[in-house]
Amino acid sequence: MRLSVFIRQNMEEILVQWESFAATLLPAATGMSGLLLRDHAKEILEAVAKDLSAPQTEKDQVNKSKGLIQKLPGAPETAAETHGQLRAMSGFEIKQMASEYRALRASVLRLWLVACDPAPPHLDDIFRFNEAIDQALAESIDFFTEKVEERRNLFLGMLGHDLRTPLQAIQMTALVLERISAGEKVSIAARRLIDSGSRMKALLDELIEFNKIKLGLGVRITPTPQDMAMLFGEELGQLHAAYPERQLDLLVDGPTKGVWDGESLRRVMGNLVVNAIKYGEGTAPISVQITGYADRITFEVRNKGTPAEAATLQGLFHPLKQGVINGTSADGSLGLGLFIAKQVVKAHGGDIAARCENGETVFAVQLPIVSR
Repeated sequence: MRLSVFIRQNMEEILVQWESFAATLLPAATGMSGLLLRDHAKEILEAVAKDLSAPQTEKDQVNKSKGLIQKLPGAPETAAETHGQLRAMSGFEIKQMASEYRALRASVLRLWLVACDPAPPHLDDIFRFNEAIDQALAESIDFFTEKVEERRNLFLGMLGHDLRTPLQAIQMTALVLERISAGEKVSIAARRLIDSGSRMKALLDELIEFNKIKLGLGVRITPTPQDMAMLFGEELGQLHAAYPERQLDLLVDGPTKGVWDGESLRRVMGNLVVNAIKYGEGTAPISVQITGYADRITFEVRNKGTPAEAATLQGLFHPLKQGVINGTSADGSLGLGLFIAKQVVKAHGGDIAARCENGETVFAVQLPIVSR
């Protein structure tokens, strides 16, 4: 008997075994009905049987075994993909969902071999069945992890927003304590609270922005007429107040007016300068060079220090990845600043890159005069 025929004729028996095994996957399966435990199992088996019945060339089989069969754009969601999503939403662990497929594979083959006896089974059916199950498992895992990541990002986004209110209360209280005449010790303690609160706020802002991007909301910009020289001059003034021991130079060449989202570009430049302060040589000046052209404008942030490795530079703009520059690793940051900076620049229709030259690390941003 061919395996596709066996699956169709013995569907209920196979589903009973699937349901029985799924019921053991605790605590997620606790209280779930038989219908929920069987979730899309019948549709998955029907898809497997259909795949077994369809003609397949040797090339198709090789590509399928290597996972090279791509889903067509706009194709409807498969039963395995939906199963992965629903298992994630029901609280299953990914290893529990994978074990469902392992048990399904074993039970189907065992029942089929008994049904085939004494005739020998078709070996090609076994190969193709395993490939079909592997494909279904891969689809379920993709959608399972996507759903888990989406829920995690939603949670982190809500957490970030909820933490802002008590943090603002702490900062305001610290400001009041610093301004009243309560003695030098109280003022020093208040200043520490203010500085710590500022760092926490920066981390929360990064986390919230990151979650917006991961949830598909992207970076929203509101371009208005700006003078980049004036914009960056103001930002450098604030940074110099925060880091009075560092020399921060602004160099301007050419026209600097255009249409951009000023606040978001200030944050980009500020982030790049703070990175240079963290990772550059402690006494070396940091320069911001603005160069204006007829159709575009560029700005570069330069700091001296031990050149970073090429692999480090390539990974700097990836989220949650932190490199080591000038022998120093990140000090408590989330590793999101450069990722967010790239998204902001991209939203303006520009580009950002990092390179090392002449003993300096250079972050270069190029923007059109009018943001798209």
